[in-house]
Amino acid sequence: MLDITLGHNCLEDTIMKKPNRAALLASLLFCCLFAHGSETNYQTEIIVEGLDNPWSVAFVSEREWLVAERSGSLRLITDGVLNPEPVAGVPEVLFAGQGGLAEVLLHPKFLENKLIYLSFAGTDSEQKKLNRLVVVRGQLEGNSLVSVETIFGSEPLRKTAAHYGARIRFMADGTLLITSGDGFNYREQAQTLDNHFGKMIRINDDGSIPNDNPFLSTPGALPEIWSYGHRNPQGLVIASDGTVFENEHGPMGGDELNIVEPGKNYGWPAITYGVDYSGAIISPFTEQAGMEQPIKYWVPSIAPSGMLLYRGDMFPEWQGDLFISALVPGDVRRLHMDGQSVISEDILWSEFGRIRHIGEAPDGSLILATDGSDGKLIRVTATGKLSEG
Repeated sequence: MLDITLGHNCLEDTIMKKPNRAALLASLLFCCLFAHGSETNYQTEIIVEGLDNPWSVAFVSEREWLVAERSGSLRLITDGVLNPEPVAGVPEVLFAGQGGLAEVLLHPKFLENKLIYLSFAGTDSEQKKLNRLVVVRGQLEGNSLVSVETIFGSEPLRKTAAHYGARIRFMADGTLLITSGDGFNYREQAQTLDNHFGKMIRINDDGSIPNDNPFLSTPGALPEIWSYGHRNPQGLVIASDGTVFENEHGPMGGDELNIVEPGKNYGWPAITYGVDYSGAIISPFTEQAGMEQPIKYWVPSIAPSGMLLYRGDMFPEWQGDLFISALVPGDVRRLHMDGQSVISEDILWSEFGRIRHIGEAPDGSLILATDGSDGKLIRVTATGKLSEG
């Protein structure tokens, strides 16, 4: 059992746990009741199959969705039907290890400018054995991406194809946050400000540097850095009040949920609640002065992936709660929140195996993306209210 846990955490995307197909099919034949007092009944159904390592979903409208496949394709879904032809114009990505096409995100003014943003692992044009985290933007025209331009490329180049982070979210002021992982072999660099390993990056929507970033006047610091001391940030949510929630993989144990603020140091690898995959101590410290504490951590690891702050009307009792998809052994967790504090944690769905992404559709239903080469989108919809008692 220990060896399996090590494998899943060390190579979160390369060792796939196959879901129990019998349990999966059985769960789709019956209404799954969330049996807590007068809360809402729900049902689950597979709405799209045949996806190759789906990593994220963006909702263009009620009818049209975009899905990023880690293997390198961007796919358009219309009225629940997957377009057999990938979106044209997507740059070539490095599909190796944990690398590939990651996030697809709409610009806040997408209806006006048709801009979408993609994050992915990209091979260097001159040094083919090296790679980096890349963020591009382009305009969506039908089933094509045009006028594509790179707005961020991580430095320095890396040899590893692991720990990219690669989550992107827009803040209320129109700036873009990018999570950049530690590259697995470069963890010590998460504590220095002259590189992008283990950092959260903040740029304008065109890639320029905001004039209020925290390290603009720090000698030797990269001006786009917003926070540091991260390991492999896989979930990113920005609340309506501006609070930035982020989850990240620990090593063996020590997965974290953080509230991230500009200029702060989140400790990796100087402090951690986990140990190395060999069992060796990474750090004897779980806290140090000047380093932030998570608001929640997991030991053993759950390998958190996507994260959602629920705002919809379909499940009113879930409004304001965080949902975290997880890869080990594979489930979705609801964190009942009181502002910035976690009150309780429930596992809602564990029958589908590894879950890479959780999203909220325009109608307030939840969309789960299963991990792997036979990826599916599963929709969770309300069916009524449970009676008291």
